Amino acid sequence: MSYTAPIKDMLFVMKELAALDDIAALPGFEDANLDTAQAVLDEAAKLCGEVLAPLNIEGDRNPSAWKDGVVTATPGFADAFRQFSEGGWQGVQHPVDYEGQGLPKLIGTPCVEMLNASNLSFALCPLLTDGAIEALLTAGTEAQKQQFVPKLISGEWTGTMNLTEPQAGSDLALVRSRAEPQGDGSFKVFGTKIFITWGEHDMAKNIVHLVLARTPSAPEGVKGISLFIVPKFLINEDGSLGERNDVHCVSIEHKLGIKASPTAVLQFGDHGGAKGFLIGEENRGLEYMFIMMNAARFAVGMQGIGVSDRAYQKAVAYAKDRVQSRPVDGSAKQSVAIIHHPDVRRMLSTMRALTEASRALAYVAASHCDIAHRHADEATRADHQAIYEFLVPIVKGWSTELSIDVTSLGVQVHGGMGFIEETGAAQYYRDARILPIYEGTTAIQANDLIGRKTVRDGGAVAKKLLADVAQTVEALGGKEGAAFGSMKKQLAAAHDALASVVDFVVENTRRDPNAVFAGSVPYLKLAGIVLGGWQMARALLIATDKRDEDPSFYGAKIATAQFYADHVLSQASGLAASAVSAKSGEGVLALSEDQF
Repeated sequence: MSYTAPIKDMLFVMKELAALDDIAALPGFEDANLDTAQAVLDEAAKLCGEVLAPLNIEGDRNPSAWKDGVVTATPGFADAFRQFSEGGWQGVQHPVDYEGQGLPKLIGTPCVEMLNASNLSFALCPLLTDGAIEALLTAGTEAQKQQFVPKLISGEWTGTMNLTEPQAGSDLALVRSRAEPQGDGSFKVFGTKIFITWGEHDMAKNIVHLVLARTPSAPEGVKGISLFIVPKFLINEDGSLGERNDVHCVSIEHKLGIKASPTAVLQFGDHGGAKGFLIGEENRGLEYMFIMMNAARFAVGMQGIGVSDRAYQKAVAYAKDRVQSRPVDGSAKQSVAIIHHPDVRRMLSTMRALTEASRALAYVAASHCDIAHRHADEATRADHQAIYEFLVPIVKGWSTELSIDVTSLGVQVHGGMGFIEETGAAQYYRDARILPIYEGTTAIQANDLIGRKTVRDGGAVAKKLLADVAQTVEALGGKEGAAFGSMKKQLAAAHDALASVVDFVVENTRRDPNAVFAGSVPYLKLAGIVLGGWQMARALLIATDKRDEDPSFYGAKIATAQFYADHVLSQASGLAASAVSAKSGEGVLALSEDQF
């Protein structure tokens, strides 16, 4: 099935909810107005719809292949990557000084969504390259930036992130890879890295591996990790590619989904040592790697939103075509398209509402990021950076968790045909399953939301957002109609539920950490549902004022907001109860370890 980017909805969110006009007023973003956004999104939609989406099924059926250390991408991927690179898409959000386009994250984010909606496996290669670029821009020397960043932005080279080892998954304190100084500023790197996305392929001339390793004098634990550039091919003084470095792909994984994306096992230093170069200071590697990880975590959240929208589009198309059973209301004596049946409409409405809410929250987060980087006032930058950082684990964790629900509903809408691979619905479900796992599981995102984002500032950012939600609840009060009645009732109750959990987290994390962290994922999901509902409420207010301009489009916004209130926000009280259920040894802590 083809993919049609929801440009009109994207522009609505960018303009009305994420304040694109305010972003265009920031220094350096003066040309990033609605016309620019429209033009960029139109071109991205063409690439994604015409080039990348048709390769999605091919990648699932004919995935990347490994033989004798060489990985060959799915047929058609290399040419698609060439078109992606020549179009300048890798550099949309990156600085003009390094041959990027220098556009706001708010404009880049819908492009990322389209990329992931059209072809999740393909999109992972640019995702990791973006992370490498961000790390180099933040911690690299000017010489390193000049040597690597323009080539990464142009697509001549791609980037990877090398954290995980066989014994060190999420616990990076266990990293054993080592880097031995050579006296000339370089290091020899030795070790094994696993789960390296696009760690080997034939789509670019070089691959720039960013690798965590320990120097000989490094302290134990996470404080002893450094970050190194280890290119696949060494680079000559004139910028040309030299000899092959001592890093080799010894296998790729066989996976449930995202099969076209090669997940490599990389061996460093089996033939004397892979030549590497330190990024930043020794023993600060984890700090620098988190720059990549934060960029990747937001991008993975966009993967969840993209695949959700793709599954929704496919389910709607099938429901309109599939004729089955007479309507329950007796309005026709013959069988009708299943989209007429109430429960199918419920499933499609759920898919649509969750996708729209998560999209809106992510775009709003992108807007905060742009303000944090470009606003003239330092205090304003700091405030928006804190909000963006609070939202990142929610965008990653909630958006990916709901993508499992949305893609599963997509299979369900198809009925028995959804279980058949040829229809394509199952691929979205399988592809989405990795999203709540990599770049930090949902529990890791939830722990981050508690420890670094809620407790550390005494709940200040959380309470600031809750105050904004309360203002929207108040604005709903002056409006009439069923949609406003539902939204005001449910958003007010959801606000109170989230506020109570924030208080519980702040008050109990230090004295009863097991109880708080046992409810961390329900807390994260609750935050996503409430803050997503807040965006849906804002959309409801705007759509009502604009309804006469486009009754179909804005009428759908109103109906979707009401559905979200009745069917999604109504879950808030249950999640709040779950989030605090482990206090005093109750809930998940009630069973002892030997009782499981």
